[in-house]
Amino acid sequence: MQPNPVLKKLGLAKDERVAIIHTDDIGMCQAGVLAYAELCAFGLISSGAVMVPCPWFLEAAAYARGHPQFDLGVHLTLTSEWATYRWGPISTRQAQSGLIDAEGYFYRSSKEVQEHGDPDAVLLELEAQIKRACAAGITLTHYDTHMGAVVHPKFIPAYISLALIHGLPLLMMRMDEAGWQAMGLDADTARMAAQTVQHLEASGLPLLDRITSLPLDAPENRLGQAKKAFKELQPGITHFIIHPCKNTPELRAITPDWRCRVADYETFQREDLRKYIKDLGVQVIGYRLLKGLMPE
Repeated sequence: MQPNPVLKKLGLAKDERVAIIHTDDIGMCQAGVLAYAELCAFGLISSGAVMVPCPWFLEAAAYARGHPQFDLGVHLTLTSEWATYRWGPISTRQAQSGLIDAEGYFYRSSKEVQEHGDPDAVLLELEAQIKRACAAGITLTHYDTHMGAVVHPKFIPAYISLALIHGLPLLMMRMDEAGWQAMGLDADTARMAAQTVQHLEASGLPLLDRITSLPLDAPENRLGQAKKAFKELQPGITHFIIHPCKNTPELRAITPDWRCRVADYETFQREDLRKYIKDLGVQVIGYRLLKGLMPE
């Protein structure tokens, strides 16, 4: 594809390597809120997204109200993946919405909600999450999707429409059909996604080039993993996901991947990583800059 037009709008060269260092799952548990606050103070991460239906959303919102200068979006949530720590929709408790499993919570997997979810109910739920975040006093910079649950032909129209309604940039990669298929989409969905990308970019919406993340199954040598990932960044804008959390009993009880989350928290407050990224020439930005490029 052609170089991302957003680079020129930001005054950057067409071959510039740009990263949005993004903290996922804020509000899922207290450990994530505490880690986000400390990493914001350190200043290496550049963005984050909050899970509105989750138990620690109110704590995340309180922090955001006191620190509006930091990038924070909504991690639009349609799934609840853990074994004994669950949450559900905030817009409905009706089974016919297709959003609720037999236990009364969101489905655990994206595949299940994509199979059962009613598109109208999904739109109402996504809208409710954005509105609740705004009502809680969060100055939103963007939104994205938890576990990629909205990446389905039934849900993509709702996901995109919210960007135009609220004037918020969304997590959407400017990839062709082959790129979407490499991400795991079937041929028909990949074709639709590629056509949608072309339309959005022609309309002036700022889009990203790719998404990457540190794995949640390999906590060893997290600094080395991070350095390798930044060194291998390609030209364009990359949504670079981490899942930082402090080491707490609650976190360890929730998820078996807690060691990776703690490793992210520890690694992204290291001065040597900050210097390494700077020496590579990688430009670190937040979604606030992209929000400023949204069309009227």
